Amino acid sequence: MPSGKQLKFSPGLHNDLQKAVIEQFLPRYGYGSTVLYIGDTTDKYLHLDKAVLEKLNFFEISHEELPDVIAYSEAKNWLYLIEAVHSSGAISELRLLQLKELTKNCTAEIIYVTAFLDRVTFRKFIADIAWETEVWIAEDPDHLIHFDGDKFLGPYKE
Repeated sequence: MPSGKQLKFSPGLHNDLQKAVIEQFLPRYGYGSTVLYIGDTTDKYLHLDKAVLEKLNFFEISHEELPDVIAYSEAKNWLYLIEAVHSSGAISELRLLQLKELTKNCTAEIIYVTAFLDRVTFRKFIADIAWETEVWIAEDPDHLIHFDGDKFLGPYKE
């Protein structure tokens, strides 16, 4: 992790993608973010910084509602909600509405990101991706796909 803390993931492509999010996405686009939550396929609360999430007025923690990775940039006051998609779970229009409702009292601005290992997997889900979100593909880590046109990577104002 950026803090130097070591996490041990169970084997699998979904966890490989979460590892890539931490090691490749966040250093590039996270503005010094710290990881507040990450769930492993076998340990749903592999890492959880409940104190910071509570300070940000984040919703009550329940794994069924959480994205795969949550990171926070104090410098920007941005909270990244990242879905790591291997076989399901892209940020669709419905998922975006659910996350917005759950985070309506959060004091940080929210960045919604769907992450994929490769373009082949992304192509399977492209029709489901919600507007006003970002897409990151691990095989091309220096690029983002921005699903809207008024700006590049940042929170949207209602």
